[in-house]
Amino acid sequence: MKFTRRSVIRATAATLAAPALGAFGAGTFAGRAAAQARTWKHGLSLFGELKYPPGFKHFDYVNPNAPQGGIVRQVAFGTFDNFNSVVAGVKGSLALGTELFTEMLMTAALDEVSTEYGLLAEAASHPDDHSSVTYRLRANARWHDGKPVTPDDVIFSFNAFKANSPQLGAYYRHVVKAEKTGEREITFAFDGPGNRELPQIVGQLPVLAKHWWEGTDKSGKKRDVTQTTLEPPLGSGPYRLKDFVPGRSIVYEKVADYWGKDVSVVIGTRNFQQLRYEYFRDSTVALEAFKGDQVDWRTENSAKNWATAYDFPAVRDQRVVLDEFPIRNFGMMQAFVLNTRRDKFKDARVRRAFNFTFDFEEMNKQIFFGQYKRIASYFEGTELASSGLPEGKELEILETVRDKVPADLFSKPYSNPVGGNQQANRNNLREALALFRDAGYEIRNTRLVNAKTGEPFGVEFLVEDPATERFVLFYKPSLERVGMTVNTRVVDSAQYENRLRQWDYDIIVASWGQSLSPGNEQRGYWSSAAADQPGSRNLVGIKNPAIDTLIERVIFTKDRAELVAATKALDRVLLWNFYVVPQWTYGKVRTARWDRFGRPQTMPKYGNAAFPTIWWWDADKAAKVPQRS
Repeated sequence: MKFTRRSVIRATAATLAAPALGAFGAGTFAGRAAAQARTWKHGLSLFGELKYPPGFKHFDYVNPNAPQGGIVRQVAFGTFDNFNSVVAGVKGSLALGTELFTEMLMTAALDEVSTEYGLLAEAASHPDDHSSVTYRLRANARWHDGKPVTPDDVIFSFNAFKANSPQLGAYYRHVVKAEKTGEREITFAFDGPGNRELPQIVGQLPVLAKHWWEGTDKSGKKRDVTQTTLEPPLGSGPYRLKDFVPGRSIVYEKVADYWGKDVSVVIGTRNFQQLRYEYFRDSTVALEAFKGDQVDWRTENSAKNWATAYDFPAVRDQRVVLDEFPIRNFGMMQAFVLNTRRDKFKDARVRRAFNFTFDFEEMNKQIFFGQYKRIASYFEGTELASSGLPEGKELEILETVRDKVPADLFSKPYSNPVGGNQQANRNNLREALALFRDAGYEIRNTRLVNAKTGEPFGVEFLVEDPATERFVLFYKPSLERVGMTVNTRVVDSAQYENRLRQWDYDIIVASWGQSLSPGNEQRGYWSSAAADQPGSRNLVGIKNPAIDTLIERVIFTKDRAELVAATKALDRVLLWNFYVVPQWTYGKVRTARWDRFGRPQTMPKYGNAAFPTIWWWDADKAAKVPQRS
């Protein structure tokens, strides 16, 4: 189960067409829902019991007495021209921070797995078979203009996202109706029982102000939720948009009369008076801005920078603090992604050959200072990662698709080729050439060509960040050694997004974050239905019946043990189809900050750095490290 509002992207209006409602007939749904005796819960957990009881005061990992005030300046990359999250990923570039003014029905606890507690909603109720869910809104939930948040707002938001976001269109595919079933109640009906995630998935719905979106702007023009906008939308969250310069900076300020400031899930969070995002097109310039005290906090993704770029006076005299936070809340596949919509990548032997030409060990030594380890799972870093040979429940699940998956996965553990020295590299390149020959390619005049047509084998890497170009250029000579023509095209963020939406690329660098309880989002990542859906996260273009079957098995598991087994089976089939060339991982979040902030003594287990959510402005520290304007 994973939903990131930054990745909300478009679906066609056809996704609004609802399947038959079955027992929840359209004419009787509201009456039946109202007639049911409901058991209300203040939170929902996918498996197991809730940690926090009804009426809890605040999460254990926050400081309920955290000082309020101060400003945080953070780095953003690329540009922005849109504040409408409904069309994010399809039209324009969404600004960072829209979640600051757009509340959801529920919010996650950072010290539990797959657990959510009421935010806009004070309670939820669903039948034992998970065939529907009802949310009851808080009576005091208000928009920034003072009007109450209503069921009509929730229904409007659900329909808007489902009609215009490919990710949420897929996510909500089995949610066939949202209907007002009480003064402050909304019931979502599903197309069948057993999908345990759906009640929580709809709880993650960002709620929009219907009356604002259906109104007019200052010029009298009617607003359109299907279009981008730079008009700050009306929100219900702890912040409102104070100021912005398109593509350059955004400032959010705290709402003094925020309705939710005393709600248990809010207390101790969102403590800063202002949050500012400074946009940069280049990571080197962003680093220099941090050194010059133009931003306060930086997450460092470059091993080279972490090893070499933080030896400056403010670090040595401890005005700048370097900190690493363990990643426990998600797994990761980061990879060179081969677009199987292109004929040259349809053969798994070709795709596997790309892995044999990649010398991770030498790259790690030369440009990453030996900091990384190789990724060997789509769920790397979690208990969901497959390893060794399949056994037990995982093997039982794989037997159901045995005739549709590579036979080797039953008898051989998956492993990446290992390089790092001349002999290993020669052996790996020989193996790559053998795979190309088996797939119908041969070397002619030092060039890799199609044995039948004579067409040269060439690829283009599409990148948007010079830091990415750096390691692509390291990979390039190995590919050229087996006779390929290799080009690298660097484009700006807007061009990059447009080409991704049109599937116009050979190879890109991408990543998929995986929660500890995967589920419905896997359809958007790997399913056949998502392969042709513009804006989906099926960047590979996978259309594989076995994977479709295993995705459904993951979604409809009944307990944690079965979920782990089904996910391992899915992972193993993805790996053995060689859709990507896995890259590397570190296992910690590297951070640098000017020492002006305080944080709880005990950080949440699954929160990583949780900045700035549970941090606060420390006046005493700030007095010693004055902030530059």
